[in-house]
Amino acid sequence: QVQLVESGGGLVQAGGSLRLSCAASGRIFRFNAGSWYRQAPGKQRELVAVITSGGSTNYADSVKGRFTISRDNAKNTMYLQMNSLKPEDTAVYYCNHFDFWGQGTQVTVSS
Repeated sequence: QVQLVESGGGLVQAGGSLRLSCAASGRIFRFNAGSWYRQAPGKQRELVAVITSGGSTNYADSVKGRFTISRDNAKNTMYLQMNSLKPEDTAVYYCNHFDFWGQGTQVTVSS
């Protein structure tokens, strides 16, 4: 089993920044690939950002240029740096590593 724990969410004003972390533990050799998803109230969960084992990244159009996904293999931790936040970024953010999901962290952006 792999456990994923997100942290770093909170309340921020529009234009502000937050950095989410996803720490992996358990039966994981290296947190070398993963994704961030988000789910806003009444909406389906959507893919926000992906990082591959080779270090390639990909982003949803809605966050390109504002969000950055990264990882620290030594710490088995994945990050999502979120800048220029907008009210429409308000959602519960989840990290994903293959079949495993974190519990989610709430991000609320006020206008």
